[in-house]
Amino acid sequence: MTSFQQARIDLGAQLRQLREAAHLSGKELAESLGWQPSKVSRLENARQTATEDDVVMWAQAVQAPPPVTDGLIAQSLALLERHDGWKQRHRSGLAAIQEDLRDLEARTRTLRVFEPGLVAGLLQTTEYARHVFRKVRRLYSAPDQIDHAVLVRMQRQEVLYDTKRTFRFVMPEAALHLMMAPVEVMRGQLDRLLAVSTLPNVDFGVIPRETELPSSPINGFWIYNDAMVGVATMTKDLVLRDPDDIAFYAAAFDEYAKVAEFGESGRALLIRILSEYGKQPPH
Repeated sequence: MTSFQQARIDLGAQLRQLREAAHLSGKELAESLGWQPSKVSRLENARQTATEDDVVMWAQAVQAPPPVTDGLIAQSLALLERHDGWKQRHRSGLAAIQEDLRDLEARTRTLRVFEPGLVAGLLQTTEYARHVFRKVRRLYSAPDQIDHAVLVRMQRQEVLYDTKRTFRFVMPEAALHLMMAPVEVMRGQLDRLLAVSTLPNVDFGVIPRETELPSSPINGFWIYNDAMVGVATMTKDLVLRDPDDIAFYAAAFDEYAKVAEFGESGRALLIRILSEYGKQPPH
């Protein structure tokens, strides 16, 4: 067992003790916090890393003393600064990861996403997502929860229709030519991008393949408000909260956005790609 997992187990045990001392069931606590009951279970059983917001809300619900709350916050921040390895990340299953992301996005007012290799999860169609999850399951030997994972990913997308939130997505055109699924699925995915790009609170930009990139698109990254950056590598999920790191990725996003096509010109580019897929025979 890694030190990271042991620390997460210790935090989960403390959260459970506080809940039991407050004479609350997991379901009762979840209802009071507006969470899914499964989230309480995941936090207590170390299948999800508690965020600072999570432990603050938990501590308030169980009326924990301020020193106890401060200790929980310190532990959660220390965990979030650690690298989350792929073995632990996928041990709890594909659906649990999607639920974690849904919780995080629910607390986000402004989200900026750069994806160099595939369509961002918030924009995926059901079938595109299904093919992506099949590849993830094979690569990481994750538990077979594809149907549930797809369902939660589609539920995540409801946040796009909250006009109090702002979303900005940028991706290279080359990523839309990568065959992550059969031709007919790729065409459906392009149609979905065209529709989402018309939402008033969504900016969707495509960098034309003939445009020189400002830097090498090594990894995708997600900037949540101005408070945190998520960076995924093949074996680690990084959670960065240092202001210098956040500023670096914000500047990188701005550089990519500067050379991307948005609005009508971006949709014209999507239509051109869709036309190219239309010339290919169905799989």
